[in-house]
Amino acid sequence: MSYAMVAITVLWTFLFGYLLVASIDFGAGFFSFYSVLTGHENKIHNIIQRYLSPVWEVTNVFLIFFVVGLVGFFPDAAYYYGTALLVPGSLALVLLAIRGAYYAYHTYGTQIGNNIVHMGLYGATGLLIPAALSTILAISEGGIIYVDNGKVELHWYAFFTNPYTWSVILLALVSVLYISAMFLSYYAQRAGDEVAFGVVRGYALGWSGPTILASVFAFFQINHQNPVHFQNMLDIAWMFIASFICFVIAVYLVWKRTRLGIAFIMVMFQFAFAWYGYGRSHLPYILYDYIHIHESITNDAMAIALITAFILGFCVLVPSLILLMRLFLFDANYIRGKSAKKG
Repeated sequence: MSYAMVAITVLWTFLFGYLLVASIDFGAGFFSFYSVLTGHENKIHNIIQRYLSPVWEVTNVFLIFFVVGLVGFFPDAAYYYGTALLVPGSLALVLLAIRGAYYAYHTYGTQIGNNIVHMGLYGATGLLIPAALSTILAISEGGIIYVDNGKVELHWYAFFTNPYTWSVILLALVSVLYISAMFLSYYAQRAGDEVAFGVVRGYALGWSGPTILASVFAFFQINHQNPVHFQNMLDIAWMFIASFICFVIAVYLVWKRTRLGIAFIMVMFQFAFAWYGYGRSHLPYILYDYIHIHESITNDAMAIALITAFILGFCVLVPSLILLMRLFLFDANYIRGKSAKKG
């Protein structure tokens, strides 16, 4: 396997980690706000806060690794994506800052978390951040970025009028809510909170249909946006079929109220098959037709150093996250709120 393939595999894995962890975080934040609007705050708010309290500070580590690695491994990415993503990237940073401010104030004891306006901003960021970040997938298919006299430009009309752009944004929104609700269903059952479980289970089942429909819609929109990529996806169709099978198993288990841990594992496999299938079929381009992984990869010495550093970082980050979950999220007392503390 070439250095370019190892590099893109490592980066794609970090981004997949962010997809899962951030989706739970973003969706939980939205559900927390939604529970206030619907009068379910007393039913699910405590479960959500017990999940968010220990993990909010580490969620964005995966994203930071990906961004740094993308520029380090493929320097051309900074040139092409730097200008084109100035607006959506800046928007995502502002929203992340707002979300981080809410977490900080709420965690360290102020009453900001009880303000409906602040809760609204917090809940909105849970949907707006994935919507902003998902635009990079639409842009990567080509036809939106162009180079004019050596200057990279984003064709805004093509961006906003492209059905594929909106299909990706829609898929990002519903996927965040689906992943989060599926995890919270497992978490609420593990905590023995039947009231919260009933509410979030309804969310999980309710968002499962829109998620699969949005996936199918985005899948076929790729054919209009990038026929070459679509044909590559058909060549590995078994990965997307496996993803759908995992989806069916996960939804069935939640519907039957049994083995919810396995159900969430199936959700992870569902998105893993789809994510890596999409990424594999997208190769050898990171951005059609400008960034080719074999032509844009950095020199061998830098590639070896970065690959080593990122693998070591992954080997530290994942066990640390698992330890965090064992010490807090899945601790028998903490999960039932017996020892939950702020900070």
